[in-house]
Amino acid sequence: MENNRFDVVVIGGGINGVAIARECARGGRRTLLLEQHDFAAGTTSRSTRIIHGGLRYLEHGDIAQVRESLRERRWLLQRYPHLIHRLKFLLALDGNSRRSALAVRAGLWLYQKMGSTNLRSNDSQADEKKLEHLLDAGKRFSLFNFDDAQCEFPERLVAEWLVEAIEDGAVARNHTQVVAVDIRNRRATGVLLRDKLSGKEEHVEASWIINATGPWADNLCRSSDIRTDHPMVGGVRGSHIVLPKFPGGPDAAVYTEAIDGRPIFVIPWNQQMLVGTTEVADSTDPGTVHPSAGEIDYLLRSLRQLFPTVQGSRDDIHYAFAGVRPLPYSTKNSPSDVTRKHYFHDHSSEGAAQMISVIGGKLTTAGSLARECAAKIGVDSSAPMLAVSSETDADMAMEQSVSEVVKRGGIARDAACGIVEWYGKRAFAVADLARGVAGMRAPLCPHTQHIVAEAAYGFSNECASTLADVLLRRVPVALGPCWSSSCSREAATRIGAVMAWSETRLALELQAFERERDGFLRKVSQVGTIAEAKA
Repeated sequence: MENNRFDVVVIGGGINGVAIARECARGGRRTLLLEQHDFAAGTTSRSTRIIHGGLRYLEHGDIAQVRESLRERRWLLQRYPHLIHRLKFLLALDGNSRRSALAVRAGLWLYQKMGSTNLRSNDSQADEKKLEHLLDAGKRFSLFNFDDAQCEFPERLVAEWLVEAIEDGAVARNHTQVVAVDIRNRRATGVLLRDKLSGKEEHVEASWIINATGPWADNLCRSSDIRTDHPMVGGVRGSHIVLPKFPGGPDAAVYTEAIDGRPIFVIPWNQQMLVGTTEVADSTDPGTVHPSAGEIDYLLRSLRQLFPTVQGSRDDIHYAFAGVRPLPYSTKNSPSDVTRKHYFHDHSSEGAAQMISVIGGKLTTAGSLARECAAKIGVDSSAPMLAVSSETDADMAMEQSVSEVVKRGGIARDAACGIVEWYGKRAFAVADLARGVAGMRAPLCPHTQHIVAEAAYGFSNECASTLADVLLRRVPVALGPCWSSSCSREAATRIGAVMAWSETRLALELQAFERERDGFLRKVSQVGTIAEAKA
């Protein structure tokens, strides 16, 4: 790509960066998307994985952000029903909560009216009864229900948007570091790239530079000698723990208060329970962040306070993970008080005209953020149209797709269901890879129905370059409850066979994958205890 010229270079391959690149490519701009590691490997994959309107924002009076989030939630549910699913939530508040029942009822009524939902079904009442049996019997709880949505695997949503961007003409490169932004005559004119797999460096010219690196935004400016008056990002670490599902627990997600009154979630996820999140100021390297012993203890104590009959301990935790939210820099003491609104920092006054840094953002509003960013650089962009359809229509379409995938790929129905749930209309391309090739139809490991053809599709169509790219993000089976080192070896061997990897390549890929997985999904034994941390 040496000396190639692009209209727009987007730096950062999280959900915001990929969405911006897709919007610019759709608007007819020659677009280059760059990511230093892999697409969705940073903050996107370390989120709570919900698509929500933001009850918390409503509590703070931010009606505009709630309205925007609910509009985007509705569009995502319609456009990507295979990846975004409605999820029932139960709000559980004990008698000592500072939030009054009357205020909560009023807020939920407004929230559901704004979101055009009205959830009060027999299933909801059954979940409330299940939850009541688990709650601390010594306290008086008020239970409320509302409707939101979940994206179990935002990595898959990013992969889908990435393919859409490429189909519209974008060029995408992962494992490519931007060493520096080129500045000439007080204007950003291009970037110096380094391929992290080969070490090769190249210059690329551009009319616009979009810094969508999230918690790395200030680092990019420093490496390019762009001096801002103060940091743009005030990093806040959010940690989660993942445990087995509770016997007799509700199918709904639970939104409640932690031991210090902060809101936390207990969410059914990937055949497990996801508990989070924390809020801790963090200015360390976002690429090496991990949960602290104190955060793990905080989440466990909050869980046990809510469910004293569930004897959860550190030994029960499958793994913990953490990410850094790129919230706007603030002098406020509490991260909870920092706005969740995104904004765009124009670097013209700092001698880098034609460069914009994207600060903030979240899963739900990545699409609207991208449209707003594209409009700032003159790209025509319009809000997506909402179709007149029902969930029944979506279910019928998915059922037809499953039958077609079974027929075209010659694969088992369970495997076909899994493919359709993760790939939507692109499931047929995966099925075509599986047709007539036994190795492609083999499961990745004994604990999953997902097959080798999905890994091959990730390499050929979704910019996957490594085994970790595939097993953690394109076909994220390695996030499951039963994954082990034997699963890693089995999957690597089966993928290596269809990709014609040498023994040396296979060994290197497996080693790199295990190292990356262990760095991301931390075993509690790696974190230690609070006493050990203080010693």
